[in-house]
Amino acid sequence: MKIFVVGAGQVGATIVQALHDEHDLTVIDVDPTRLEPLAYRFDVSTVEGNGASKNVLAEAGITSTDLLIACTSRDESNIVSAMISKALSPRTTTVVRTTNPEYLEVWHEGKLDVDFIVSSELETANAISRAIAVPAARHTDLFADGQVQLVEFDITEQAATALLHTPLRHARLPNDSKVASIIRGDDTILPGGNDEIRPGDRIVVIGSPNAAQEWGRLVAPGTGKVEDVVIFGAGRSGTAVARALLDQGIGVRIIEASRENARMVSDDLSGARVYHATGLDADFLERERIGDAQVAIFAMRDDMKNHFAASLAKVHGVGFTIAILHETPSAEVFERAGVDITINPRQVTAEEIVRFAHDPRTQQVAMLEGDRFEVLDITTRPGSEYVGLAFKDMPIRGALIGAIVRNGEAIFPHSGDILRAGDRAIIFTESSRVPEVERAL
Repeated sequence: MKIFVVGAGQVGATIVQALHDEHDLTVIDVDPTRLEPLAYRFDVSTVEGNGASKNVLAEAGITSTDLLIACTSRDESNIVSAMISKALSPRTTTVVRTTNPEYLEVWHEGKLDVDFIVSSELETANAISRAIAVPAARHTDLFADGQVQLVEFDITEQAATALLHTPLRHARLPNDSKVASIIRGDDTILPGGNDEIRPGDRIVVIGSPNAAQEWGRLVAPGTGKVEDVVIFGAGRSGTAVARALLDQGIGVRIIEASRENARMVSDDLSGARVYHATGLDADFLERERIGDAQVAIFAMRDDMKNHFAASLAKVHGVGFTIAILHETPSAEVFERAGVDITINPRQVTAEEIVRFAHDPRTQQVAMLEGDRFEVLDITTRPGSEYVGLAFKDMPIRGALIGAIVRNGEAIFPHSGDILRAGDRAIIFTESSRVPEVERAL
């Protein structure tokens, strides 16, 4: 597939890294210092210029392009780029990244001539709400309209004894789930019945949402349903997260330093309690019993403020913390400071965009471990070599099917179950094997 990527920032670079092996990529950006590292590291063409310019797009060859991904940090530029592409080449599929939920609403109303819009704020809010649903997980994702859940856990010595040092075939593990992978140091194990889980492992599980909850209780005994969350920062990300959590019936408190923003959010989100405060004052945290919150989310616009606020909240008793990153290097800093989960909006946005470049039968993609692994939701074709085989007879080939969706219902297959044409298979595999997996199915 021939793909134009407009924007060579963090989102664009992540997309290029995920797609460069299998596609003909051209990256457009006004900043040559962003283009040079991509051209050096990957086999891609680069164009220095404005991706929202008709002349630049035409000269670069938009009329022969299959897919245009506009993912700069400027929403209006992305929309203009996509609409010009549609005018010059109606056959080109256009995907736009936006940070303003209003553009997503306008698109849903059919008033923007682009094929797909991906909202960074909405994807971030969804990622956080999924993380809160299974607090012990370092990463989680939903497939098949929420019927199948992917969860990734770090295993510690505190995990339930039923989970550790026992061959999987004998371990008392949740029903409707499968251990898709055990990551042990630099090694990746697609586990069989004789493999066991050890402290220090990182595991990937595919199962039902109920099974994911059970796994969370096994991995971190004592964790339960989250009912009280405090959010530091009422910008677009913070309010999007608050809205998503309120829709789930979770109690939300919001701390916002701007009096005007605090008033606006208080009027807009009637179900939330909003404080006009910095969140960096120990007396305020003590007085308002912020430390009693089960989860604190740090969505301020400055990573340093989020870092300090997260550390202070931990001191005051908050047990589980989530930070939204603005700079990728901050992830390691937050991790060393004891922040439980970091969410990179650019990463989750890129992950959602990447699926548009996969086989058309692939409905969803989740990227793990810096895109070292992927989980695919792909529909099997009648000519697949796997169709008609029992799961116990399938060649492994570096991939594992954790669930299938048949006639709209999720099935967590046993060894004697048979794969059929038209089944949607939820598959864990190394990213380098994705093309092979798509061809086989």
